[in-house]
Amino acid sequence: MSKVAPQIERTLPLDRFNAFSDGVFAIAITLLVLEITVPKQGVPLLPALREEWPEFLGYYISFAFIGGLWVVHSAATKLMKGADAVTYALNLLMLLFVGLLPFATNVMVTHLTGADAQAAVLLYGVDLLVASLVLSLLILYIAQEPDLLVDDIAEATLKGVARERWIAIGLNAVAVAVALFAPLVAVGLYLVGTTSLLVIPLVGLRRHRRQRRAA
Repeated sequence: MSKVAPQIERTLPLDRFNAFSDGVFAIAITLLVLEITVPKQGVPLLPALREEWPEFLGYYISFAFIGGLWVVHSAATKLMKGADAVTYALNLLMLLFVGLLPFATNVMVTHLTGADAQAAVLLYGVDLLVASLVLSLLILYIAQEPDLLVDDIAEATLKGVARERWIAIGLNAVAVAVALFAPLVAVGLYLVGTTSLLVIPLVGLRRHRRQRRAA
């Protein structure tokens, strides 16, 4: 009597995919604030806080960046009905660099005004850039796999999200190049780029909601 080989589902559990991703995002974004030191009692508070401006700046840039990635990731997975092995691999690669961001942030803010500012700002920018690129690759891959999508509209939506991100990613790439000779200018570009990566998807979500209502 011949045995029929069991069918292996191409798609993998989406709930585990989202749960693990959200956990990494949450832990990374929480670790950022731990790098900000609380001034000791007896030390003038405002001057002490003012001296920590690199820490506050690094915290905001990294928070905006991770927040922007989380918004886009959440919006993309909402349009999915399943995930495959490639999706899992790209997602893990993106989370690898997200998890590294608290360390990269600490390195940048510690050496921002020192002799190693160039290397520190460059390291930070490369981390941002690679994480952004991998997320965009993940979105584009999902958009080209109809079996993973909830409907036909999802494909066009995801491709639109990927297109909207390229300007901010390009700015990030320019900032990495600028870090080689003007680290503080590069940090300013990181500030603009990560803020746009947070604002653009939020605006895009509102536009997508209006389009769906109109349809």
